[in-house]
Amino acid sequence: MSLLLAASLLLRALAIPLLGKIAWTDFTTQKISNRDVLLLICLGLGSLQLVSVQAGSWWDMGLSAVGCVLLFVALFPFWVLRKLGAGDVKLMAAMPLLIGGDGLVVFTIFLLIFALATAALVKNPFLLPAGAFRLYIQHMDRKGVVPFGVPISAAAICAILFQIYGGVMLATSSGVLEQLN
Repeated sequence: MSLLLAASLLLRALAIPLLGKIAWTDFTTQKISNRDVLLLICLGLGSLQLVSVQAGSWWDMGLSAVGCVLLFVALFPFWVLRKLGAGDVKLMAAMPLLIGGDGLVVFTIFLLIFALATAALVKNPFLLPAGAFRLYIQHMDRKGVVPFGVPISAAAICAILFQIYGGVMLATSSGVLEQLN
């Protein structure tokens, strides 16, 4: 594995604790701070820049930027209609920059799974064991809010781990192939 690719994966790995913080904050307060989203964007842009230099092509960075703008424009009307929070829209728009074009399909699959699970739990809190957590979910259902930052963050973490694992496996298999030759 090249040094630039390793540094790119490290920048994405540094986003994992931040995504965990975003998920927890959104779950407990229904707020996603602009500072956290901006930090994710910076980590993502740094990672994409390293990949672009390594590949000698800016295609992935351009594709991610276009995806960012398209997601923001597509989700903005849902914020205007009060179906999504502004933080959810900004967090979702930042994902193509953090994940990169090569990981968006994996991210989308994980997002679909986690969003469906979150919606099911919020709409059916009786599926959870009794206790404070269940009462909190019932409270969110009565208020009509869903912390979409949780499934977005969980999907991003899974996609990043998938990329890291794939990068390590690719480097390992390349090293084995080089030793065989």
